[in-house]
Amino acid sequence: MRGTGKEAVIIAAKRQKYIETAYELFSSKNIDSVSLQDVANETGLGLSMLYRYFENKQTLVVEAAIWGWNRFREENMKRQESLNYDAMTAAEAFEFYLDSFLVLYRDNKDLLRFNQFFNVYVQAEDIDAGTLQPYQDLIAGIKDQFHGVYVKGEQDHTIRADEPEEKMFTKTIHLMLAVVTRYAVGLVYTPENGSDPEEDLLFLKNMMLRAYTSKCR
Repeated sequence: MRGTGKEAVIIAAKRQKYIETAYELFSSKNIDSVSLQDVANETGLGLSMLYRYFENKQTLVVEAAIWGWNRFREENMKRQESLNYDAMTAAEAFEFYLDSFLVLYRDNKDLLRFNQFFNVYVQAEDIDAGTLQPYQDLIAGIKDQFHGVYVKGEQDHTIRADEPEEKMFTKTIHLMLAVVTRYAVGLVYTPENGSDPEEDLLFLKNMMLRAYTSKCR
């Protein structure tokens, strides 16, 4: 039994090494330009072993996406605990939600770059629903968290609840994620005397707060 358990740990560690290595290469070089052979070479574990754990590149790409977003989600949960998230009003929780995008830009530019490449890759490759389902389940968790904010807002009236939840969710996540991604990948106008991305992103966040709450700094 001990031998079997030890073997399982070794297998899991090798599989994880492929995932993390793929994530690093995909986020820095673009998914399309990285082959499975590149990933295998970088790990030093070999291509034949890679195929023991992943059926094809699409499967590895999805696993890398899940790993990247799970890592950020765990970091965000720690932030929630440190700020006593459960005791927050809906407005405070909504601000935390918006701040999460700023944290994404500040501390997780690699994830934003990866996500940009991932979205393009998924559309181009037409990945089947079954392969994508674990990723979709993970992203659904973000929507579930927003649902909790919206429901709390209906109860304490610190955020607007006159706009349908789905519309409010898609509007906020699309705008915030699109902007922080463009800054992360450098697709923004930069004046000659430079600019402060943090200041710009804070401006967008406060626009959202003005739109849905009475709170703005």
